[in-house]
Amino acid sequence: MSECSDCKGCGPAAVIEIPPAAVLPEAVAVIGPPNSGKTTLFNRLTGLRQKVANFPGVTVEQHTGVAELPDGRAVRLIDLPGVYSLSPRSEDEQVAFDVLTGARADTPKPGAILLVLDSTNLARHLMLAAPILALGVPTLVILNMADDLRGRGGKVDLAALSAQLGAPVALVAARNGEGISQVFDFLAGAMPKPAPRTLPVLQDVPKCRAWAGRVGSEAKYRPPLPPKWTRRLDSVLLHPVLGPVVFACVVLLVFQTIFTYAGPLMDGVKWLFAVSGNWLAAVLPAGLIRDLLVNGIWKGVGSVIVFLPQVLLLFLFIGLLEDSGYLARAALIADRTMAKVGLQGKAFIPLLSAYACAVPAIMATRTIENKRDRIATILVAPFMTCSARLPVYFLIVAAFIPNRNLLGGFLSTQTAAMLGLYILGFLAAVFTARVLKSSILKTGRTPFLLEMPSYRWPTWQSIGLRLLDRSKVFLRRAGTVILLVTVLLWVASNVPFTNGHPPANITESVAGTIGRTIEPVIKPLGFNWKIGIGLLTSLAARETIIATLGYIYGVDPDSNRLGLQQALQHDLTPGGAFALLVFFAFAMQCISTIAVVRRETGGWKWPILQFTYMSAMAYAGAFLANHLIR
Repeated sequence: MSECSDCKGCGPAAVIEIPPAAVLPEAVAVIGPPNSGKTTLFNRLTGLRQKVANFPGVTVEQHTGVAELPDGRAVRLIDLPGVYSLSPRSEDEQVAFDVLTGARADTPKPGAILLVLDSTNLARHLMLAAPILALGVPTLVILNMADDLRGRGGKVDLAALSAQLGAPVALVAARNGEGISQVFDFLAGAMPKPAPRTLPVLQDVPKCRAWAGRVGSEAKYRPPLPPKWTRRLDSVLLHPVLGPVVFACVVLLVFQTIFTYAGPLMDGVKWLFAVSGNWLAAVLPAGLIRDLLVNGIWKGVGSVIVFLPQVLLLFLFIGLLEDSGYLARAALIADRTMAKVGLQGKAFIPLLSAYACAVPAIMATRTIENKRDRIATILVAPFMTCSARLPVYFLIVAAFIPNRNLLGGFLSTQTAAMLGLYILGFLAAVFTARVLKSSILKTGRTPFLLEMPSYRWPTWQSIGLRLLDRSKVFLRRAGTVILLVTVLLWVASNVPFTNGHPPANITESVAGTIGRTIEPVIKPLGFNWKIGIGLLTSLAARETIIATLGYIYGVDPDSNRLGLQQALQHDLTPGGAFALLVFFAFAMQCISTIAVVRRETGGWKWPILQFTYMSAMAYAGAFLANHLIR
């Protein structure tokens, strides 16, 4: 048995009192190890009454929500990061410890704690109970995944475990709501107290693992048998040869499905914006205000929102794969490749989340203890194809690549092109990581430890909440950043005024002048001045180039009768189109990402190096694409 240095003085010293029914705690913390189902329980308790922000001063996300009790009262819940201990070795653990001990002035000290443990993995997860219970805060120990425990022949004596811990214990299944009433009883102060028992206080450096094992034994805990189909699946999915092949097939299936089924949904959104735009144009009087609302805001923002179905379909598949337990296996497979380029296995999760957005991915690197490994992961994360690039990719691919069948109809040419762009970004990240880890950020190999969750059926509630959250993020960007850029672009396209009238042609406006000024620099890439303006506005957010081009081509006399895809076909050669794809695959077109890199690395050195390197790589790659493809 190895000793656990994280649990100084751990082990409850007295029976914990539950707050009376008349008094609700100001805040209740929800904490547990990773893969314990903590977030599923949090979603079950709060539903849509939750919000996400960052703890002030740090990059750790703060999920807060409101749980409405059956008697109509409400309790604020704080979903803390998943941790295995309270030892502040990482930012996650530091924040969890500070919140639980009341050390953060911006967050109230919890008046109660919901400690979520995986009942199918109790021997290991009980180790977190010791330091939590030692805090002396009223705590409900929640043994989650009761359905798995029961279905696979496991068992535990709840009364005996409660007596051993000196805290109430509830057996629940957060996925289907089993036992949730006990959680509400605890929050309302109606759950009975455990039988009084004086527990020994572990002195010096306690043997937490031995303590957890002894508690489990006296509670007659019998771990569930691993399901045969889990072993059979892992024998394939974790196979050194078959595993990567299966992963590649899954990715192919995801993108083929997105291209096949997103089209009708996109057409529906496009039709809604066209009809509503025509209605606005009919009811508003002619003038600058109507032009701003219809041609500027409505068409500009609508040209981006039309891609929402494709983005949501992608996140639907990511959610299904993650909640089922498959992505943890993918991380283990990827570790073999990442080790060859110098990155450790812990970098996989941040890099995977970068397919959603580089900003939270860079924040997620805080779990990497080695500073050089963390900086290397931060520097390569923006190469992964984030969701903001998808509208650009979908637009250009649909405009320039005919949709033909490949591999007997299993794969289309457009799907193959999209996969190629994902692979291109991944290879750029691998190449950059190899250069960094063999030079300025060289370190030794760090072992990769990962707990394999059981395979489970995802719940539609969890998936639905995730898609709703993603929709809010997408629409918030459309309603803030993209809206602001569209308005500024409209202003720049309508000044200077001459005799009280805007320029007759956009080329004579401030926007046109800026575009003409930078055109010589980007002309070798196959881009004209209109694309140049789009590249500048995309620094605010990558997808704003769609709104920018939609507006510019809409007011340009030479192309205002064409759709955006047809206008791009008119202005870009195939080489220029592929150059634009390559440019967006490599360039760091996102001010938010630059800002978070500066904050995470503590200065401007690394973000300046990153922006310069990625811009140079984007320009060189686009130049080659334009001159090699005809």
